Amino acid sequence: MENPLWSVEGRDLRVRDARTAFFDQGAPADALVPLVGPVVKSWSRCVRSGLEAKTHAGDLGPVSDSQLRETRDRNAFLLSHARGVLSHLYEQIRATGSVVILSDGNGLVLEGLGDPDFVNRADQVALKAGAQWGEDLRGTNAIGTAIAEQQPVEVVGAEHFFDCNAFLTCSASPIFDPAGQLMGVLDISGDSRSHERHTLGLVRMSAQLLEKRLFEAEFGREILVFFHPRMEYVGSLQEGVLAFNQGGELLGANRCALELLQLTRGMLRQVDFSMLFDQPFGVFVDRSVRDPHALSSLPRRHGDRVYARMNMPAAMVPAPRSVPAAVVPAPRPAPAAVVAAPARPRQPACREDGVSFECLDTGDARMAAAIQRATRVVGKDIPLLILGESGVGKEMFAKAFHDIGPRRAAPFVALNCAAIPENLIESELFGYLGGAFTGARKEGYTGKIQQACGGTLFLDEIGDMPLNLQARLLRVLQDRVVTPLGGAKPVPVDISLVCATHRNLVDAVKTGGFRQDLYYRVNGLTVTLPALRERSDIRAIVGNIIAIESDGMRDITVAEDVLAFFERYQWPGNIRQMHNALRVAVALLDDDESVIDSTHLPEELFAMESDGDEQVDKAEPRPRRIDVAPVQGAESLETIERRAIEQVLEEEGGNVSAAARRLGISRNTLYRKLGRM
Repeated sequence: MENPLWSVEGRDLRVRDARTAFFDQGAPADALVPLVGPVVKSWSRCVRSGLEAKTHAGDLGPVSDSQLRETRDRNAFLLSHARGVLSHLYEQIRATGSVVILSDGNGLVLEGLGDPDFVNRADQVALKAGAQWGEDLRGTNAIGTAIAEQQPVEVVGAEHFFDCNAFLTCSASPIFDPAGQLMGVLDISGDSRSHERHTLGLVRMSAQLLEKRLFEAEFGREILVFFHPRMEYVGSLQEGVLAFNQGGELLGANRCALELLQLTRGMLRQVDFSMLFDQPFGVFVDRSVRDPHALSSLPRRHGDRVYARMNMPAAMVPAPRSVPAAVVPAPRPAPAAVVAAPARPRQPACREDGVSFECLDTGDARMAAAIQRATRVVGKDIPLLILGESGVGKEMFAKAFHDIGPRRAAPFVALNCAAIPENLIESELFGYLGGAFTGARKEGYTGKIQQACGGTLFLDEIGDMPLNLQARLLRVLQDRVVTPLGGAKPVPVDISLVCATHRNLVDAVKTGGFRQDLYYRVNGLTVTLPALRERSDIRAIVGNIIAIESDGMRDITVAEDVLAFFERYQWPGNIRQMHNALRVAVALLDDDESVIDSTHLPEELFAMESDGDEQVDKAEPRPRRIDVAPVQGAESLETIERRAIEQVLEEEGGNVSAAARRLGISRNTLYRKLGRM
């Protein structure tokens, strides 16, 4: 095996010696395997294919645009779930002179993201969409060799078969669909001089995450069971995932599940829940429905146990105390890439009275990572600190965190430290006795800390808390007692603490605006929620909000040009701003309308965008002005009004509802005016 401490230069020298021995001296491949592993097997395959190492493969051009579009269409399911992973992976290697590549199962590059300083050089060796990197065409390379070996592969420098590719370092991992068939390859390529040993692990982990998303999407209408022999691994990439129908028959299993249960893919659909676990399926489902987020201890037939949780789609409604046979599955949703905007989100809609991590996880990799990290500390005495811009949903995230923990039956109490005047925060937080100060209630007031006893206290915008109150809060967190204003007797409190802020608390500590000791007390686990403009799941969020605002009573979709605008818009107010815009849009829909277009959106959206960008895309869904021709002589107001109505109606193609909105009158009023014309 290769010594991990060998330098890049030393490795390159040994590989070049191996090339000389193999290509020039005819050394047997077996003699070189301990040195360069699977690469030499690839060299042998390339030689048998008739490739010559000293030739140049750069003249192998990309496929035509029409072929690329056709291939992308065939791989729409993969692309729709991979784009968020690609973006997240690129963020991890940004500014390292590398590109992130997704190919199909034949090695044809579907998409790539790269650093500008490396893209031009990468284009010289066709590391771009449409290029073909199958081993039979490009020789030994990470993408093609990973396909041939059906396992993660790293190819560094001179390990590439063609001499012209020796400046590259490539790490690739195959992506398998839920049936175990090769679906594509995820790759990071860069300059061999900047080779990092952890890159292959990063690619392998990202491929695992993508496979997990593909599995959950494929079996989205089935009952999913997530499990692992170790409790802390449930919710991680190492967990096994099983898909069952309502009768308990096994429909699918991810790679981790097959390994943990020692199953083969040929055994799928030949076994059921009772053959794997020593518990009736109906009992497990019934218990999981009562407490969806709780971990169950499942005994296996062989005597050991696993920890498991179940995910049942919202559309599956079990009858009271029924066995799964009474569960009614919903129709399988169409792939996201086919639909302009879903009329219903696949996950349950987020509501004030019932938010969950399931409804917050709409496909963005950074949000999914934040949810996964937070889930790991549920039920543990570890404070959670949520970072993110205003409007990204920090309070909803905190509420979801509370609702999956053991304190969910106890109060969730929120206090926005920036929204309350400084002289009132102390009494709001700590409470007071009757008559403690002028204006105090006679009966006194129980502060937020005591209100949250047994449950969760959420302190939003804690970075804005005054310094004198920070000291009092620190004492409460240390001693677990609170003393109301005007009182002398401390009151014991038992709270789980979740804090949030849009500020940089580290900088605030340095400038003296935030106590260092309090920072370490509230910063148990930190998660950062991405801004809306950075998210890859805009369309799913739109569908979720529409489902909330329509209350499930109407099938409402969004025009494609509006969705494209939403994906380009910067959203300074984040999800809060989008929610308000869509709430207005839904309210403006007439009874006979079901599609939200640009005329339903608040005009300030476009005004705000224009202020920040002088060059406005002509394709933006911008409401048009009403430019009526100049007044001719002494025209009456009625004549001017009639000409304006006729002009707007003509511009709107006779659409009375759209014309009424532009004119600023109701549709009925416009009908009355039309009747007089």
